[in-house]
Amino acid sequence: MAEEATRLFDASTVEPAVEELRLLPWANPDGLPCYLSTDGGGYLARLADGIEEVQLTMGEELLDHARGVLAPGARALTDAEYRWLACRLTEALSDALRVADSRGQRIPVPPGTAEADGSDE
Repeated sequence: MAEEATRLFDASTVEPAVEELRLLPWANPDGLPCYLSTDGGGYLARLADGIEEVQLTMGEELLDHARGVLAPGARALTDAEYRWLACRLTEALSDALRVADSRGQRIPVPPGTAEADGSDE
């Protein structure tokens, strides 16, 4: 019976799922990047996708606000308000760059390219 089970399922013929480290859209309490070992699915990967979407949407809304503030004829802000806006824009840019980095790392390398072949050229 055990021999039959071995014949039906031979683990040596199964290709393991490709898992890669995904840069997550948040940092640990020390400010260091967090990574997830994933095949692209699962709860944490979907959570990260949702957070990336929220970060990018908030960045777009903040950029719209900044454009309105800087438009000709707009009410001048106080120094504190400009500082607040600059801080939020810096955070939004940081988030967007992290999302771009994470997504860029997950783009598959086309076969036949120097990178896929392992060469430096």
